[in-house]
Amino acid sequence: MQREGDDEAWRSIVENFGERAELDDEPDPGPSTPAEQQSRTDAYGWAVAPEPEPDEPAELAEPTRAYGEDEDTYVPPEPPPLPVPEPDRGIAWAGVVGAPLLLLVSLLFSIGLPSWVGYLMVAWFVGGFCYLVARMPKEPRDPWDDGSRV
Repeated sequence: MQREGDDEAWRSIVENFGERAELDDEPDPGPSTPAEQQSRTDAYGWAVAPEPEPDEPAELAEPTRAYGEDEDTYVPPEPPPLPVPEPDRGIAWAGVVGAPLLLLVSLLFSIGLPSWVGYLMVAWFVGGFCYLVARMPKEPRDPWDDGSRV
């Protein structure tokens, strides 16, 4: 249900569709600042800001160092060598990580392995995992220990 006022409003909108309102141009009061004095207008009558004048490059002073090159330089000590695992743990880790990777590569490249090699790799994985779990420390760590070592 529409009211009569709505119908009249729609009719006036449709009748005036496409007409442009004419506005009286008011005279410009004049520029008040030097930046406004230099402004221009484009083809559509929009104000365009003046282009800034390029600054002349100032002569740059040579940077000075806070300290001499030979003074107060810190040379870190050589890092310690990487730890080498015990041979039994290395073999266990190779079984836990290496055996599944070898089986995956042989599966991806369709390399036929004898069944005993597959069983050997599975046993290597299970044995290495069980060995590493058995070698874990039995007592819990100190609750305030964050794992860092000095």
